[in-house]
Amino acid sequence: MTDAAPLHLLVVDDDDRIRGLLQKFLIRNGYLVSAVPDAARARRLLAGLDFDLIVLDVMMPGEDGIALTRALRDRGQMVPILLLTARGETENRIDGLEAGADDYLVKPFEPRELLLRINAILRRVPQPLKAPAAVSRHLALGPLRYDVDRAELWQGDQPVRLTTTEIALMRIFAARAGEVVGRDRLVAELGGEAGQASERAVDVQVTRLRRKIEADPRQPRYLQTVRGEGYRLAPD
Repeated sequence: MTDAAPLHLLVVDDDDRIRGLLQKFLIRNGYLVSAVPDAARARRLLAGLDFDLIVLDVMMPGEDGIALTRALRDRGQMVPILLLTARGETENRIDGLEAGADDYLVKPFEPRELLLRINAILRRVPQPLKAPAAVSRHLALGPLRYDVDRAELWQGDQPVRLTTTEIALMRIFAARAGEVVGRDRLVAELGGEAGQASERAVDVQVTRLRRKIEADPRQPRYLQTVRGEGYRLAPD
């Protein structure tokens, strides 16, 4: 990894030993990791924090992993989700993917395989991990600047943290700055291999992104809505 901020993962597993081992293993491999034992506590964290990926156990007491995945997708949350379960039957894998999971790993598994699966999912969304270009291109957004080549948003000398989905949105809009980008195109480009994006989910993600780049998200100056067509990034 480079000097970019580490990606933040959420591990949800009711088994204390497995949860602790996964947290330590992923931290050793360069990730920032939060870990909770159930869906209720995961929901509380997700209400206040953005995560780059969730590692989610299926078989938990109370709300299980598939139900939580479905609920998050229904609310428009597009954070990548990797499901873990001891059940390997085809119908259970299908249930998880239909609920909106990005991938499915059956227990027991080698930790290295988990790491490979996580990296594969994250590669579907462009990450700001490459070395700086000799001359970086920037878009001015009032007090913010967006580094096109590094896919980074800055306010002065402080980075503005973006989720993987927000990074993907900014890449799409920056590549077509000043042009209208239709919702259907955003759905297609954000859907990836799993095809989980929807127009409603895109609208939710745009709203969240506006909170980071607009002085007044209710009256956006830079990320504009073009009624009946889509959105347009209008830098200074």
